[in-house]
Amino acid sequence: MKTLFVTGKGGVGKSTLSAAMAWQLSQQYRVLIVSLDPAHNLGDIFNMTLKDKKTRYTDTLYLKEIDLKKLTKEYLKKEIDILSSSYKYLQVLNLDNYFSVLKYSPGIEEYALLTSIEKTIREEKDFDYIVFDTPPTGLTLRFLALPKITITWVERLITIRQQILKKRYTIHRIRGSLSDSETVLDYDEQSDRVLTRLHDLHQTYEELNKKLQGPDTYICLVFNPDILSLKESARLIEGLKDLKLPLRLLINNKVTVENIIMAEKVEVSMTSMVKNIPLERVPLAGGIFNEKTSTLYHIEKDLTQHLR
Repeated sequence: MKTLFVTGKGGVGKSTLSAAMAWQLSQQYRVLIVSLDPAHNLGDIFNMTLKDKKTRYTDTLYLKEIDLKKLTKEYLKKEIDILSSSYKYLQVLNLDNYFSVLKYSPGIEEYALLTSIEKTIREEKDFDYIVFDTPPTGLTLRFLALPKITITWVERLITIRQQILKKRYTIHRIRGSLSDSETVLDYDEQSDRVLTRLHDLHQTYEELNKKLQGPDTYICLVFNPDILSLKESARLIEGLKDLKLPLRLLINNKVTVENIIMAEKVEVSMTSMVKNIPLERVPLAGGIFNEKTSTLYHIEKDLTQHLR
């Protein structure tokens, strides 16, 4: 299974091109396209009402829009349940008020999105391609960076936890048996639920990071022929290099006769930042479109030839 992330500045046409590529791929493969962008345009493009479940469009193409608010709430509930079950004595501290404001904490949305991506890649094995229509640059870079960041933190937490278990075992030998009213911190690492959870997290994010950096992941950068788009794209390219994530395709979208000179200048700058990356130019679709002559079908160029 191959994974495609379509990313770029807000408003450059990521959703339209994601849909076009998913449609083109579905002529030969089974494809799932998932919108991660809170601004969801996927349903409008395909003229369908989409929910947080995959919806059949054709026999080979399925659509899904992620409800970020619902996803964040479910992610928080799961993590809070794990914390509460591991540390039952926390219940007496009345932490409900603290948990209720966690949804506003920096990074929660990014972790929720990352969890959804990991789950989708792990569970949707029946598809040949999964296409992710991503949020604008800032949020995309943050959630793509999380696997690597989390691995580093979890490794440190595992070391700290192992030290706690060792010291707790020493105290246990001096003072006798431990109380059954709270989680028993066994010296045996396999019996410690917290350490088991940390090892599970480490394995999950290691596998996801390996997938994101692997040969079956394709990141496509969409930009427009203007300076703001160029600057935002430069930021994203730098971030992808730092994270060692594979940029596979550049698409200059909304090119017209009027902006062709600027389009060429932007393309020169883009290709100077990344060597040997294919670049495709997509003209701005004009006129009035209905279901049969929509922007989706107007894009006749095969944008997926470099992604197969």
